[in-house]
Amino acid sequence: MAEIMVLDDVEDVGMMIRRILSRKGHQVHVFSDEEPAFDHARKTPPHLAILDIKLKKMSGIEALEELKKINPAIRVMMLTGYPTLETAKQALQLGADEYSVKPIDIDELEEKTAQILAKDGHA
Repeated sequence: MAEIMVLDDVEDVGMMIRRILSRKGHQVHVFSDEEPAFDHARKTPPHLAILDIKLKKMSGIEALEELKKINPAIRVMMLTGYPTLETAKQALQLGADEYSVKPIDIDELEEKTAQILAKDGHA
């Protein structure tokens, strides 16, 4: 199973994602602040990072860039409650694997997570 990191400024969203993905056997670490999330990624690189577009100190796009600097192999799923074509395009250009709109459906979350992790054999 996979190491998954969730970075969302709303802690409840992260906790919900952890409940859903933990049932699939994944280790899920939830963060609501960027720096502790980056520290964790440096020490224990996740197989998948799930990032909200709106964070406390930076955008999810900036967080994506930072994570890719830490480890270019990290798979990333972007989440947003404010979808725009521009942010979707930018996220995908920077290496995000998926872009999903909140509120994310449980089946969609499980399916997209499995698809992303299957690329590296961690499903």
